[in-house]
Amino acid sequence: MTPGVGESLGTAEQEWPKNLDVDVWKAQGWQPVPFRQFIVKLHSRCNLACGYCYVYEGADQTWRDQPVKMSAGLVSVVASRIAEHARAHGLADVRVIFHGGEPLLAGTDVVVDAFRKTRAAVDAGVRVDSWIQTNGTLLTDASLDALEALGIRVGVSLDGNAGTHDLGRRYANGRGSYAEVARGLRLLMRRPDIYSGLLCVVDLRADPLATYEALLRFQPPTIDFLLPHANWMSPPPRFGRSVAAYASYAEWLIAIFDRWYDAARRETNIRIFEEIIHLLLGGRSATEVVGLTPSSLIVIETDGSIEQSDALKSTYHGAARTGLHIVRDSFDTALQIPEIAARQLGLAALSEECLGCRVKRICGGGLYAHRYRQKTGFRNRSVYCHDLYALIMHIRARVASDLSSIARR
Repeated sequence: MTPGVGESLGTAEQEWPKNLDVDVWKAQGWQPVPFRQFIVKLHSRCNLACGYCYVYEGADQTWRDQPVKMSAGLVSVVASRIAEHARAHGLADVRVIFHGGEPLLAGTDVVVDAFRKTRAAVDAGVRVDSWIQTNGTLLTDASLDALEALGIRVGVSLDGNAGTHDLGRRYANGRGSYAEVARGLRLLMRRPDIYSGLLCVVDLRADPLATYEALLRFQPPTIDFLLPHANWMSPPPRFGRSVAAYASYAEWLIAIFDRWYDAARRETNIRIFEEIIHLLLGGRSATEVVGLTPSSLIVIETDGSIEQSDALKSTYHGAARTGLHIVRDSFDTALQIPEIAARQLGLAALSEECLGCRVKRICGGGLYAHRYRQKTGFRNRSVYCHDLYALIMHIRARVASDLSSIARR
């Protein structure tokens, strides 16, 4: 048996990793990795009603109990806690990501204030990199002026062309949001220094190449293709060939990979592809989507609750909770709880099935939230296991062929 891990008894209280003994791991030399990414929820509501949203439409409904907006007082506490954590661990840099809901509903002045408070709280030698993730509908020249002045980078969610985007990313009255997002993106394109890129949720009903071309029209420096949040209790949508030409998520992504990889020039960065290539060549991942790099991300909700990744809200009600609060608890306290420690154990956090897989160090079990199964918790292979395996092996074959050709020259 792996140290610190008990047999699951099949109850919610015993689902892994709730039964993980952190003290046993620490006694054997394991030490937690400090947080470097702080997701700050400035606003807990959204002006869109996206059908696939894991925050508002998923299993977890704790957003209903959250205050709409984080108070200025709590923002100050968050800033001081980030500074405290950076100081305690000698961090040279931290990343603060303003999120929601839709963070711009709080007002650009609130975003600016939160950044300034964090910058003022940390020691002079600590770099504060800041991002805001927005649906793009509320971007204006005035808001971008304020963000650009402080170097706060902006990421926008866009799911392809108007037809595809508006399938899921709609207002509550059913109207699509593409026109407003496109307007906001055209403003952002004029400010390349703070344009961080696009986030796109994969939809098998859409043609992958048409989706990719639609995204490229906005000249993104980076594209994040995200698999829809799903797990073994709530499987991902899979459409038959009568609906789409691409029956699997692997096929959909492979079509884009080949187009991207074979392009005469680099058109954009695509994070999932680059991370897989980097891992295949012996590197470490910089994302939780693949690889075994310990998670260094923590969330602060509008009421000051310290939580795990929002992706967990797609699994069951209360899954992201830690029971900690920013006023009374430090971030170091969060590092000691089983649910956080589990995401920093590397191979030891994988299921027996994953440990027998040839690509385990590349896949890393897939995104943590996608492993959930009732009774066994998060110690399972990803619900996208077959898709990840096929994608990794395809990329491996392409890269290996090119390296072999170079070696023969």
